[in-house]
Amino acid sequence: MSQQDKLLEKILSGTSDTDIPFAQLWQLLYRLGFDERIRGDHRIFIKNGVEEILNLQHKRGKAKSYQIKQVRAVILKYKLGSKNDISL
Repeated sequence: MSQQDKLLEKILSGTSDTDIPFAQLWQLLYRLGFDERIRGDHRIFIKNGVEEILNLQHKRGKAKSYQIKQVRAVILKYKLGSKNDISL
């Protein structure tokens, strides 16, 4: 199992929302096909076919827990990270 698969499982389980490194979350979203824009210290992620816009910023290298919940909701709603998506 790859590091990205483990991170996806960790996010989907919801057991450690406060312990997700921002860099790994960024990499996961990139591999899921999201495009990124940078506005100051905010990273804005968009993807064709996904209505929601993910506006993320880090706190001491970690992703904020409420933003992890938003990412989880989008992944579940659009069934991202499945075998049909870009390989993780």
